[in-house]
Amino acid sequence: MHKLKPIVAATPEALAGALGLSSAEAREWRVQHALLTRLKEIVREQQFTHAEIARRSRTSRTRVTAILNDDLEHVSTDLLIRILASLGYQVKVSVVKTRTAA
Repeated sequence: MHKLKPIVAATPEALAGALGLSSAEAREWRVQHALLTRLKEIVREQQFTHAEIARRSRTSRTRVTAILNDDLEHVSTDLLIRILASLGYQVKVSVVKTRTAA
């Protein structure tokens, strides 16, 4: 039997490359990860329950639990923003020019 060798990716871009995905998808992962990281900090600091977050953001507790356990599959950036807004937070967006265009 052939043994699989794990691939370690340090950045979303590297992971996207290893999976054959576009750099645009990697950038979206980076944004979602930043939103998720902040959401988890807020939940920890404010001690929100998953049920309370679900009620406020009008989504299911199961979905909230999955998100807070780093499962962002089938989760849109706008859902993360809606959850943060329902907890009383505003998301600010900044657009800056990069050195190289993708």
